[in-house]
Amino acid sequence: MTAIAMAGWLAQAGLRNMSLEELVDGFGRRLNEAGLRIERMFVGMNTLHPMVRARSLIWTSGEGVARHFEFAHADIDSAQIQQSPFAAMLRDGIAELRQPLDAADVLPGIPVFDELRGEGMTEWMGWVQPFGELTPQVGSSSEADHAERLWLAVSAATDRPGGFSDEDLALLREVMPVFALAVKATSMRGIGHGLLAAYLGNDPASRVLSGTVLRGEVQSVEAVVFFTDLRGFTALADTMPGRDLIVLLDDYFSCMVQPVTAHGGEVLKFMGDGMLAAFAVIGGERAGGCAEALAAAQEVLARVEALNVERRKAGQPATSLDISLHIGRVLYGNVGSDTRLDFTVIGPAVNEASRIEALCQPLDQALLISQAFAEVATASRDRLVCLGRHRLRGVREDTELFGLSVSNGVSRDQRP
Repeated sequence: MTAIAMAGWLAQAGLRNMSLEELVDGFGRRLNEAGLRIERMFVGMNTLHPMVRARSLIWTSGEGVARHFEFAHADIDSAQIQQSPFAAMLRDGIAELRQPLDAADVLPGIPVFDELRGEGMTEWMGWVQPFGELTPQVGSSSEADHAERLWLAVSAATDRPGGFSDEDLALLREVMPVFALAVKATSMRGIGHGLLAAYLGNDPASRVLSGTVLRGEVQSVEAVVFFTDLRGFTALADTMPGRDLIVLLDDYFSCMVQPVTAHGGEVLKFMGDGMLAAFAVIGGERAGGCAEALAAAQEVLARVEALNVERRKAGQPATSLDISLHIGRVLYGNVGSDTRLDFTVIGPAVNEASRIEALCQPLDQALLISQAFAEVATASRDRLVCLGRHRLRGVREDTELFGLSVSNGVSRDQRP
């Protein structure tokens, strides 16, 4: 295969949003068909994700894409990253590095070169391709990447005696920028989805990328509404330094988010010190949705109790969390102005969940469950305790509210 033909295939692969795995596998196989005898390729790139700093994969001629790696922001200081040849290339602004592996002058302190030499590789070639206008760099674990400082790191290793020929290198140098462009085309959608999911939620992100972008484009769905609020947060905000307050919020939000997503819920927004989440009722399985939401609520409260123990031991302020669970029909989709939209749920069920949560403190309950939820949650009825009928602000008729019995793991006294 000629360089022109390979570049044409790469361009089409990028335009079709071919998956990264297919793209790398197709590229590696075509390079070998052109006679380059590449045994292993590494492909890695940084991201703009709040949890993931970089992702990479390894392709081999025998197995194809064999291994995937994912690195958190804290991993940037790890030996695995700092001892990579790409770390030095990024630090020193080196776009291409050629390293014979069968010579005596192999760069010391780089474990991957020893590994490749042990596998019989004779030469390694590495490239750093920028994905933006700014100079690529590694940065620190506390320094977020910039949208114009994204990069692609690629290496190819051969076991051919004497390493790559001049013709091999000429072909690689000719097609590598086109490969980088194809990777950028197919990976930017994933980067965009990761960013949208971090700010909107996974399902809203998928819907927005699929074209649900018009104002007023909503659908009526049945869902369990999961509403939370930290008790006494305003008083804490008046007394705590700003940075400490943000750390506190992050700690408690972590307690809330992980169980909700683990049980199939979607976190839609944070509202100051509160959170709105929803569990979609799929295929009419209302009882199943309620069971998942209730299990998530119990796990959230257990995590909050454990966090409060840790914070008190450390001499840090602690607080408690109130949760309400309700089920009903909501409007799910885009709401806002013509220039600023929010993907959320609205409707009477959301308002009622908020009103129910406001009664947690007066009723000395960490968890309040609506009558509608209790009627559907048949598998949990023996664990629910009736708390009488109550008036919800803005709702005409009184409604019955329920709590979870103390024997089922929810303490009514969660004061810090």
